[in-house]
Amino acid sequence: MSNSDSIEVPLREIAHARTGDKGNRTNISLIAYDARHYELLVEQVTPERVAQQFAYRKPSHVARYLLPKLAAMNFVLDDVLDGGVNDSLNLDMHGKALSFHLLAITVQVPVTTHLQTTKETA
Repeated sequence: MSNSDSIEVPLREIAHARTGDKGNRTNISLIAYDARHYELLVEQVTPERVAQQFAYRKPSHVARYLLPKLAAMNFVLDDVLDGGVNDSLNLDMHGKALSFHLLAITVQVPVTTHLQTTKETA
């Protein structure tokens, strides 16, 4: 896809996310608003890209689980919650705000698909 055929958008424009936690591990589900965007999410939102986005939290491992029938994926990030709820002095001990950090990642979306989706939701 050439740059003239695509537009760069933050994930929050084409997907939403939910976060959960257990101990020092967080999981973030990324769900496409429109199933037409699922394949580009699979291509562009990789475990490596997520690890890079969360590098400041120093994850020891990032795993991705694909859920194609839901147009979703789940990321599990190890060792990102400063020891977990009982050990952390972090204001967001549960890591609930981490889903918003994931949604700040930008992806390339075909202009025609983006325009079509924008018109349908307007």
